[in-house]
Amino acid sequence: MRIKLAIVLTFILGSQALGQAATISFPSDVAFETGDTWSHKGRKFRLFGVQSCIRGTTYRSPEGQDDDCGMRSLASLAALFSTGTVGCQPVGTAKDGATFVVCAVNIDDATVDVGTALISAGAAFAATRPSGTPVSAAYAVAELAAKDNGSGLWAGSFEHPADALSGGQ
Repeated sequence: MRIKLAIVLTFILGSQALGQAATISFPSDVAFETGDTWSHKGRKFRLFGVQSCIRGTTYRSPEGQDDDCGMRSLASLAALFSTGTVGCQPVGTAKDGATFVVCAVNIDDATVDVGTALISAGAAFAATRPSGTPVSAAYAVAELAAKDNGSGLWAGSFEHPADALSGGQ
């Protein structure tokens, strides 16, 4: 019994060490491509489960001013990166070769999930599968809360990126 327990503990501790070793830290000087994608040292990274507003689409403020919706998302991601070092765990590879990551940033002595922060602030959205189901239930809840509160982009009008990517279907 003790041997089995020791093997299980070794596996668990080894897995945790592997996960910690895989953490990638990013300075604020990464090259932002969109509100959910950036490049650093020749590699492209994308937030897993997050969909930013698409660059080139229109956001209309409550005052009626038009702006690039995607650039608003990008500015929010850049602002989070400017608060301190962002640490990310790779979780997979996208079709275009980007590394999917889940990231956290320390803000006011609290560790904050970057995806949740962007989505709950109304600067990005919960990514969906082609079927329309959310990739992350937690991110879908954060999006609904942002929408209900009129946070960020939800204060104005825009084409939801899920609609834009699916051709408005």
